[in-house]
Amino acid sequence: MNNNNLTINSVEELRTRLDEMAAEFAGANISTTESKTTDTAYRNAFFEHLHTGLTSNVLKKGSDGAGGYLVPDTYEEELVQTLRDKNLMRRLGKIISTTTNLKIPVVDAHGEAFWVEEGEAYSFTEESFGQIEIDTYKLAIAILVSDEMLEDSGIDLEAYIKSSFANALGDAEEEAFFTGNGKGKPVGIIHQVDAALEVDTLSSLTLDDVIDLEYSLKQPYRKNAVCIMSEEAYLHLRKIKTFNGKPAWEPSFTEGEPDKLLRRTVYVTKYLNSEYCNTPILYGDFSYYWIGDRGKRHIKRLSERYADRGLVGYQASQRVDAKLVLPEAVKSIKVKSNENQSQAE
Repeated sequence: MNNNNLTINSVEELRTRLDEMAAEFAGANISTTESKTTDTAYRNAFFEHLHTGLTSNVLKKGSDGAGGYLVPDTYEEELVQTLRDKNLMRRLGKIISTTTNLKIPVVDAHGEAFWVEEGEAYSFTEESFGQIEIDTYKLAIAILVSDEMLEDSGIDLEAYIKSSFANALGDAEEEAFFTGNGKGKPVGIIHQVDAALEVDTLSSLTLDDVIDLEYSLKQPYRKNAVCIMSEEAYLHLRKIKTFNGKPAWEPSFTEGEPDKLLRRTVYVTKYLNSEYCNTPILYGDFSYYWIGDRGKRHIKRLSERYADRGLVGYQASQRVDAKLVLPEAVKSIKVKSNENQSQAE
């Protein structure tokens, strides 16, 4: 998949190319030594090792060379699905599998419109295009399990590890995907979007501001646009009534389905709260937020490190990065003054 020689002349062409790339990744069958862990024998040997610490020749093909093993393909799929359930951006964004850093074309600057007197020559300006790169950052988590728990035949170790790791990894991912500073972790989406407007304080936020945000987004992105807001913004806006005294919200009556505000789907995350950033609302088409999973996840059994405490450690790691590949697809509202911080001072 070589994009280095690709010529793009407009944002419309760029959107088309990004959609084509996403479809290519969705149908790609990445062939690496890390993908040969699909058979039942490997999965059985993998979890036997996690239970007992015993290894077999079957595990050799999944060894990472550092005492850990690649997660079996079927278990990887289950873990990714659980991560998706825990991490909002994995549900809304586009997940792709990569084996190297991925260069993606992006818009650097737009051409400008100009007035022309009748009969005068046109001065052509062009949109300029560059590249962004989906890199890789390592995220790891370790959990401890007692010897007694492992000896209990009733424990579902597969489900326990999947739940424990997905909760921790998903939470760490979501924080980085929203507000990460790029130092040892991905750059958060709040640093990649333009603010459509600023409000003085969160308490001064109005429904008119939300409408202005919606229409600051170009029409092609509004069709699939959703709103992500902080818990604080949700609590504030949830109380606002329309001119006839009715709530502006459309509450969901189906478990797991999000509410709607002004007919737009709304998701809530604590990672847009004022303690993390001054961007309480994001609105746009988040299918242009690409999450690059590099290779496969690894799990290592730490048999000796905690033996004196009657514990066994399990360490899981993954490599991931994420970028908003079309920044104009998402806009934000920013707050000039952090009320919580001001009150604390």
